Amino acid sequence: MKRMAMIAASALLLGRGLAAQDTTKAAAPAPAPAPAAATPSVTVVEAVVAKSVLDRQPQDTGAAFPADVGQLNCWTKVEGAGGSTLHHVWFHGDTQVGDVELQVAGSPWRTWSRKTVPTDWTGAWHVEVRDAAGGVLKRIDFTVGQ
Repeated sequence: MKRMAMIAASALLLGRGLAAQDTTKAAAPAPAPAPAAATPSVTVVEAVVAKSVLDRQPQDTGAAFPADVGQLNCWTKVEGAGGSTLHHVWFHGDTQVGDVELQVAGSPWRTWSRKTVPTDWTGAWHVEVRDAAGGVLKRIDFTVGQ
């Protein structure tokens, strides 16, 4: 008799759109996707080639230098790169002649690298400012001895 009463009650509930659910085998909810890692947005505020750097400021900047310049500096001011590294990659023509890794400790940050320029290395030059992953942030073209 009890069994008949339970069947009747179940039929009544099903007729009203209600049904029992078996939750013992319910799949666990999918975990929330992990937030994307925040990639710092590095911005080159200014970058120049200069004959020297004095008091953290570039001196005698330009796009053309004499063959007897001796050495040049690539000076860069960046924002958003605190705690990472930058590279100044120097090229004479299409040949890479230097790669200087620079530590960036804050934002904004000024940094520079120096390259010795032999008197017979005339012609087109450029420096690429690259982020830690190797992406080119800025390219500075200049000539020596022409």
